[in-house]
Amino acid sequence: MDIDQTLSKLTLVQKVKLLTGSGWWHTEAIPEAGIPAVRMSDGPNGVRGTQFFNGVPSSCFPASSGLGSSFDVDLAREVGKALADECRAKGCHILLAPTVNTQRSPLGGRGFESFSEDPLLNGNIAAAYINGLQSNGVSATIKHFVANDQEFQRFSISSDVSERALREIYLKPFQIAIRDANPWALMTAYNRVNGLHVSESKKFLEDILRREWGYKGMIMSDWTGVYSTAESIQAGLDLEMPGPSVMRGNAVIRCLMAEKLFPGDIDTRVRKILELVKRAQHSGIPFDAPEKSIDTPALRALLRTAAADSIVLLKNSAGILPLSAAALTKIAVIGPNAKIAMTSGGGSARLLSTYTVSPLEGIAAAAKELGGNVEVKYALGAATHRFLPLLDGYIRQSEGGDPGALVEFWNAPPSGDFLAPDVDLGASLAERDWSTPTLESNCFLMDGIDATKVNVGGYIRYSTVFTPDESGDWELSVNIAGRGNLFFDNSLLVDLSTNPEPGESWFGFGTADKRAVAKGLQANKAYKLELRINTLELVSRGLPFPCWGGIRIGASRQFDEKEAIEEAAKLAKESDVAILVIGLNHDWESEGFDRPNIEYTILSCFYRQRLTSLPPSLPLLTNTLVTAVLRANPNTIVVNQSGTPVAMPWIAEASTVVQAFYGGNELGNGLADILWGKVNPSAKVSLSFPERLEDTPSFTSFGDKGQEAGKILYNEGVFVGYRGYEIANTKPLFPFGFGLSYSTFEYSRLKTTPMLPDGTFSITFELKNTSSVPGREVAQVYIADPQASLPRPRKELKGFIKVSLQAGETRSVTMDLNREALGFYDERRGCWVAEKGAFEVLVGASSADVRLKGKVELDVDLTWTGL
Repeated sequence: MDIDQTLSKLTLVQKVKLLTGSGWWHTEAIPEAGIPAVRMSDGPNGVRGTQFFNGVPSSCFPASSGLGSSFDVDLAREVGKALADECRAKGCHILLAPTVNTQRSPLGGRGFESFSEDPLLNGNIAAAYINGLQSNGVSATIKHFVANDQEFQRFSISSDVSERALREIYLKPFQIAIRDANPWALMTAYNRVNGLHVSESKKFLEDILRREWGYKGMIMSDWTGVYSTAESIQAGLDLEMPGPSVMRGNAVIRCLMAEKLFPGDIDTRVRKILELVKRAQHSGIPFDAPEKSIDTPALRALLRTAAADSIVLLKNSAGILPLSAAALTKIAVIGPNAKIAMTSGGGSARLLSTYTVSPLEGIAAAAKELGGNVEVKYALGAATHRFLPLLDGYIRQSEGGDPGALVEFWNAPPSGDFLAPDVDLGASLAERDWSTPTLESNCFLMDGIDATKVNVGGYIRYSTVFTPDESGDWELSVNIAGRGNLFFDNSLLVDLSTNPEPGESWFGFGTADKRAVAKGLQANKAYKLELRINTLELVSRGLPFPCWGGIRIGASRQFDEKEAIEEAAKLAKESDVAILVIGLNHDWESEGFDRPNIEYTILSCFYRQRLTSLPPSLPLLTNTLVTAVLRANPNTIVVNQSGTPVAMPWIAEASTVVQAFYGGNELGNGLADILWGKVNPSAKVSLSFPERLEDTPSFTSFGDKGQEAGKILYNEGVFVGYRGYEIANTKPLFPFGFGLSYSTFEYSRLKTTPMLPDGTFSITFELKNTSSVPGREVAQVYIADPQASLPRPRKELKGFIKVSLQAGETRSVTMDLNREALGFYDERRGCWVAEKGAFEVLVGASSADVRLKGKVELDVDLTWTGL
């Protein structure tokens, strides 16, 4: 494509058409001008593809907070390359990732999507990820620019941040990634910053991004994140997503008529879109291609490596880890996150995995592989689900048939009273208009439907055969978009047709989750399950996009909470070692809402109030379970799975604690590799773990509690994360950069070179593996400016390196630093400043474990702007 020639031949109407996407995942095509539709896809830990319903399965990589904790830029680059391969298989030219928003609070609903609380680590991991992705011809989309750090009132809230904090903390990871990786696309945030929506902020999009930083890529909105016409175009927002247009289209023509916009404004925006189209043409990725999955031994190996390398060993005081196969005869695997693979957080990061390995499966496979007569037994102990676990894995289209369910659609009523409780479920129905099998029991019917045959607003039947794996009473739950009834073995079980309570599901158009109990079920016996829905009411409710309905069905065996904990404790006591896998899941950490607290029990109280259809005894008894198991067997390994920190009131009793984050497809095998020492843990937490929520620097100014007249005051300024803990002399539970290994490391011989006039200098030190086990150490370099003319953090991360060392090996490490390691942002002068004087160089194993100290001297003041 010759962009100048193409632009000159486009009509004004065609140019305006290009300013908005086509549907949810494509740009507009203008075939007569040789412009194809470019395809996009979510998200940060996997390529979901273009369909919510019956989408093509994808590989799920570890959550970004886990990948950030690896401190491994080479791994991030390899993950980026693999994601590019996934994009190619799905005909995707633009991946809507990575997310580099700062983890300001552990409560942030999308905290698991970001790499770190520290801007340097955040930006460097992001840059490696982007370079890997774009080296294979797929555009990255760095997001969400900027200060999109909470979900509370995310479309309207104003993040009120000082200019210095913006520059040093919130803009800095974007600046690093743009300088070092040049992402071809950027996505603006939903929120306002200092009163103005970012999507219409000339300061951020033109003045900082394009002029000061020299950014050349295309800028798109977040989905439905455009709130103006002329203002967003003049500010520099190129593309409104998704389509059809809400704020552009004919409104742009009207603004041109009124000369609120001029043809040159439109040309400038269209040029950026055409530049990205041209990149897509050069990528070799076909346009409008069918979507495929990838599943190769090499990809599985990378997924397993990424899962293991994202796991942090937090405590190993009794030396239980690594496990010895020879010393074990019985292993207890306990906990709510053991049997079900919690691969990722929720929202746009979630996807249908090609396959999953749960912790229970991974541990059992490792025990079998190591030989001997190791017995692995499982107990739930306590449940932590907000919604009942999905039926996936328990359902078949017919008894003994293929996995999944059959979904049928009728445009007209297929029988007399389709939803009546006494309807003859065996009676023949009118000929359906369309049907499709599905593997899922969570069906968002906004796509994947043959729209030529099925109207929006009709009748749906979801039918399957449910086979429980345990005998007993089973609780089933359902929420839908529309009105309907759930029948179990030909009897009405759940009524959502008679004045159903409204809920938060399906973008607020669904019912509340409703539960009922099917009594006396037998393990491995097949039961008929059928859900019938009338979706006519959706037509009149003003949906912002076409939607044929929504279905979510879950199930869980009922149990007595006290008895379940006693059973788990008994199993632990009878075993050589107990592996207790606890944590959160995509119900609790997700786009769309923030967590109210880091305590499991307070979560229970909060959601009882918001989800009144849930039973009052919502069994979030995690801490009780942990205490009981620890007392039953001191040889207990506590594995916590969460994207961001949770409270650990039992930490003093636990000798062995592992932070597993959300590990993607291979989380179970990756965990087993760490537990048995097949992989020596080397990750270190990329965000501080507080003892109490009250200790966090943002405690008074986050979410609904910090909201003040539609704005959040970022009161902590630049003292975010470990910077804030240190300035307040508050000790976190686990400090930033902390993580243990099965090896031990010794730091020595720190040397610094004289600083050049431009602020560049080098440091050299020696790192020795003093153990008998090969391992990898993340050495961290911090800089302190004790003579600064304004308050500065006690130290700031300015470099890190991951070093592999054989047993007994010593290696010399050299790191080059420059003025960026010395400076702060001076709001008065509108530039970066490094003041002359002495700076401390601190080298250590974490932000709280400094092993070496040195000094460098800057002879003259330095000032600069831009990259």
